[in-house]
Amino acid sequence: MTETADAPAPAAAATLSAIELIGVVKTYQSRGEAVHAVKGIDLTIAQGEFFSLLGPSGCGKTTTMRVIAGFEEPTAGEVCLQGKNVTGVPANKRDVNMVFQSYALFPHMSVFENVAFGLRRKGVEKAEVTRRTAEMLEIVDLAGREKRRPKQLSGGQQQRVALARALVNRPRALLLDEPLGALDLKLRQAMQVELKRIQREVGITFVYVTHDQGEALAMSDRIAVMNDGVIEQLGSPREIYEHPASKFVAGFIGTSNLLTGTVAESGADTAVIRYGADERITVPVRGVFAEGAELELTVRPEKIDLRLEAPGNGACQITGTVTEVVYLGTSTNYNVRTSAGADVVVFTQNASSADDIAVRGDSVWLSWEPEHSYAIGTEAAP
Repeated sequence: MTETADAPAPAAAATLSAIELIGVVKTYQSRGEAVHAVKGIDLTIAQGEFFSLLGPSGCGKTTTMRVIAGFEEPTAGEVCLQGKNVTGVPANKRDVNMVFQSYALFPHMSVFENVAFGLRRKGVEKAEVTRRTAEMLEIVDLAGREKRRPKQLSGGQQQRVALARALVNRPRALLLDEPLGALDLKLRQAMQVELKRIQREVGITFVYVTHDQGEALAMSDRIAVMNDGVIEQLGSPREIYEHPASKFVAGFIGTSNLLTGTVAESGADTAVIRYGADERITVPVRGVFAEGAELELTVRPEKIDLRLEAPGNGACQITGTVTEVVYLGTSTNYNVRTSAGADVVVFTQNASSADDIAVRGDSVWLSWEPEHSYAIGTEAAP
């Protein structure tokens, strides 16, 4: 575990970014070929922010975190912590700690000794070790379990010990590399809430690496969605979910329906796609599209209303045939093949009726508000 300084940050540091990456590139040599893991990332993470690096395996998110931690040196670019360039500074000299998916607890030590280990190693006075360790165990809700060994704890409790051990040293930032990956679904969801609570209480910058979109959306202040070594989109969870900047982001974050069509008419801020006499989609856009231009758009499944009768003269309404119905308890998912040949997923809440709206083979209408259509590409409206 990385050692950190005990001295509190000077007041002036509060205005500095916690972490800044400037043109960071990381290239490996594999079998004589250059592998570009990170391709020129510029990124600023604020003090006290819960920031997530999100993306599929091999996108460069873990490499980026290891560069921040000092376990990897960038091929090009700079890494700054609290405004200070730490490129080339070894990991144990950087004021950050890291928590991995494998908690790496000492099995022969008690919970208390595991958490106190780093403080004792740095020669902190005994009374201070006791005070700070007890304080941290209280924050992670492990008070009263100080004498237990790791094998006597649940997976979630072991993870909280690993967090306490990293946080007790008071690092400037805590880096977490998929720490919930070994937990079952229910415990993982509970720990998401716990992690956010702990981060809020200690006020330390968290940088979280995950491939799980739900985790990132639930916990983060901001998210960087990575793909093939670059950041595809950076923003708040709501911005990224509601307004994906690319086809990749739209498909990777949650479930999204991707539709295409040709523009039948266009105004200053909207374009209209027509599929049939009564089928149309109105899309907010930036600029005027030429008639006949192809337009790609996305709409989220929970934004769509499914019904058997025509909804009227709506701005967004298309027809289709139900191909699958999946009951999930709180909701029912409908797969619909549209008249244009696209496959669309619709989520409906099961609050008002115990019966399905439609069954396989039914002809249905899908409708939604124009603001829930989002054009993919550089001309999409914000």
